[in-house]
Amino acid sequence: MNTKLPITREKAWQLVKKYNSDEKDLIHYLESEAIMKAIAKLLGEDEDYYGMLGLLHDIDWGVTKDNTKTHLTKAPEILKEAGFNEKFIQTIISHGYGFDCANLLDKKRTEKIEHILAASETLTGIIHAYALMRNKKITDMEVKGLKKKFNDNRFAAGCNRDIIREIESIISLDEFFKVAIEAIKKIKNIAGLE
Repeated sequence: MNTKLPITREKAWQLVKKYNSDEKDLIHYLESEAIMKAIAKLLGEDEDYYGMLGLLHDIDWGVTKDNTKTHLTKAPEILKEAGFNEKFIQTIISHGYGFDCANLLDKKRTEKIEHILAASETLTGIIHAYALMRNKKITDMEVKGLKKKFNDNRFAAGCNRDIIREIESIISLDEFFKVAIEAIKKIKNIAGLE
């Protein structure tokens, strides 16, 4: 797989902020980036490439969230213009498979990297919500507690557990939770956590 990136991380972050201004969304992108980089490290994959997927996965959300059916319809154009190749763009689009947006409802993820991106960006919602419930504390968050929240479907109900479970074809849920918690701990200050 060609993992050469056309722009620097700094340029990518400027691109994100050009289309997105909501602080909660920006934190979600940074948390997704952190988890993706940590998973890449664990699996011996390209950390910058995986991180870039996490950072840019919702590039058009800021301009499409008022009509969610259009989410991921603007992303290909934005990313192509920035120099990203078709493979990178398709991986980004794949996190929307199964959702009623951009005609993706009937599509299924098949590639390892697609499952990792979808699971990682979805898990940020549960981790962040759990940290907020714990007075913003992530420093002493443990896998056991996160697992309990994960198994309670009423908690962070908008986070689709089945998407997170897609990671199980690659690593165990426990390992995924551990890596994800550690990754977000490293950026806790910019994520507004303690």
